[in-house]
Amino acid sequence: MTMRPIRILGDPVLRTECDPVTSFDAELHALVTDLMDTLLGAPGRAGVAAPQIGVAARVFVWDADGSRGHLVNPTLEDASTELQDDDEGCLSIPGLYFPTPRARHITARGLDQHGEPLVIRGSDFLARALQHEHDHLNGRLYVDTLRGDTRRRALREIRAGRFTAPGHPG
Repeated sequence: MTMRPIRILGDPVLRTECDPVTSFDAELHALVTDLMDTLLGAPGRAGVAAPQIGVAARVFVWDADGSRGHLVNPTLEDASTELQDDDEGCLSIPGLYFPTPRARHITARGLDQHGEPLVIRGSDFLARALQHEHDHLNGRLYVDTLRGDTRRRALREIRAGRFTAPGHPG
């Protein structure tokens, strides 16, 4: 089991748009395995994207609502206009949670680690996880989607350093 350290807000890789995967080889298989091992070893987790472990590749894994898997080069479509506005957090901004609007239903399309097509349809928490991890691949964090007073409160908390990296005091 290889758990990789989670990159924390401030690390430039979290703000980098990831490169598409072009080789479905042993290196990709190892990345997917490391992502899943990291996810399963992390507290309060629903997903981990490659940039969160320092790799700028379009890959993420999830474990939400009884569904577990990975997507390579994902796209999101068929987002419902019905929204959910539950609290959301992120392993890269530990300890902070804010109500975050997301589509209640989503379809994610991509490839598996062997290059075979995958279609994942998610609702509620799984839809939230798929959207959250997809944002990471575009250099976006969930706090970037916040608006109004919630965004101002989140930015205040971040500026005040009220999130802490694992193993650091705070």
